[in-house]
Amino acid sequence: MTRPAPNPKGYPRASVRLTRCALYTRKSTEEGLEQEFNSLDAQREAGEAFVRSQAGEGWVVLGTRYDDGGFTGGNTDRPGLRRLLADIADGKVDCVVVYKVDRLSRSLLDFAQMMHTFEHHHVAFVSVTQQFNTASSMGRLVLNVLLSFAQFEREIIGERTRDKIAATRRKGKWAGGHPVLGYDIDPNGYKLAVNPDEAERVRQIFALYLEHGSLLPVVAELGRRGWRAKRWCPRSGPERGGKPFDRTNVYNLLTNVVYAGKVRYKDEVHPGEHPAIVDPGVFERVQDRLRRNGRTGGAPVRNQFGALLKGLLRCTPCGAAMTPTHTTRGENRRYRYYACSSAQKNGHATCPTKTVPAGPLEAFVVERIRGVGRDPALLHQVLAQARSQDEARVAALGAESAGLERDLRAWHGEVRRLSTQLRPGDDNGELVARLAELHERIGAVEGRVKRVRDDIRTATGQLVSDDDAARALSAFDPVWGSLTPREQGRVIDLLVERVDYDGAAGTVAVTFRPTGIKALSAELRETELQPRGKRA
Repeated sequence: MTRPAPNPKGYPRASVRLTRCALYTRKSTEEGLEQEFNSLDAQREAGEAFVRSQAGEGWVVLGTRYDDGGFTGGNTDRPGLRRLLADIADGKVDCVVVYKVDRLSRSLLDFAQMMHTFEHHHVAFVSVTQQFNTASSMGRLVLNVLLSFAQFEREIIGERTRDKIAATRRKGKWAGGHPVLGYDIDPNGYKLAVNPDEAERVRQIFALYLEHGSLLPVVAELGRRGWRAKRWCPRSGPERGGKPFDRTNVYNLLTNVVYAGKVRYKDEVHPGEHPAIVDPGVFERVQDRLRRNGRTGGAPVRNQFGALLKGLLRCTPCGAAMTPTHTTRGENRRYRYYACSSAQKNGHATCPTKTVPAGPLEAFVVERIRGVGRDPALLHQVLAQARSQDEARVAALGAESAGLERDLRAWHGEVRRLSTQLRPGDDNGELVARLAELHERIGAVEGRVKRVRDDIRTATGQLVSDDDAARALSAFDPVWGSLTPREQGRVIDLLVERVDYDGAAGTVAVTFRPTGIKALSAELRETELQPRGKRA
């Protein structure tokens, strides 16, 4: 703090320079802010008293309030601080007054940057309870020492919190946080207790994913059923949760090891104290399907009888998948066909399609692929459709990525804010529980963000020109007959995204995969170069 020299006795006093003082106040938590006289008011009152004591030097308090209630000092993302720095840049402030140094910042780096800003705009800095002069080297040293201890205290509290969460998770205990669908919080033991009705819904969601093999059909089915995410009532505040299911929260539900009776800490998974509500075998099959979908876009595993359209064929009237099956007549005669799964479940009278012979339908799809390679106009149309689908997919992935990034920023901000509220020796149970939930949520979503970004890069980097597509498809005819059934299935899966069959109208619609033609070129080249005995 720099003060004008006192007026020597006997000399006429010159005019006093006006010093406009901005009082900045901050409190890490929102607790008590609703009171008529809270901590921010106490800090402001102390600052006003100090400024009045310097009235003879021309110090006056600005009418603008710079208050940050419920904001951490570990970063500068605070509305009151932003207003203060903006007014300093506009030349409206001559001196910043705080109750204690750590009210302005608990980060040594942030504080040093703010001090540089103050010096650049010739703004003094005063702490009411800690007397020092920022104009001298000793004063700046004392200030930096104080800030170093404030930052050290904040980091030590954060390390203790993380260690406590890690120890709790490794013992299989529930470390707290928001409850998940299928479980309630046991008020007597602070543990997870199974909610029977919700647990049955969770099991059905896992079964739906195994049936459909994709997230979006599951989301659509949950929407038709009117099912929503977990709704709960915290100790303080209104009821929370209950949002409709979307792709992200269904993915989070399916990958949550809690349902298998386990707990996660970062990359570690430990047996939990709570009972599982999903069979471990079912849980692992779902994880395997999710991993395969992440690598291949949902490419199914072909069956032993070489059903080329397995996982691709849909019944148009029902909207259900058509699954491969067969009947055997005699010792060596097998008849393959595809059956509507809805008809199998609800009876053949409910579906006009029922079944379709596999051979003629697969031959039609193969001939359709040949036709695309022979007809330039049709090829151009297919590629235009593929590019349109790819652009729509990139846009959807971009929107999902942006939403996940917003969630991550909010959660990281909450972690920083809550970390500053922990106090050694206090009952930090609720804070630790919330921090544990946030860390688990952040870990899961960061993994999802990485996968979405990889999908965006893949989708944007695999478009192909008409000439390249024609060259790739020209290799289809010569090698198709020499491929094994499994190799043929892989080629079909590279090219075709879905096949819709309408048994009532007798029509077939083939939708090509956006990146398939480019992948086909590499697939056929690899197949031609491999010796017959080593082909997959």
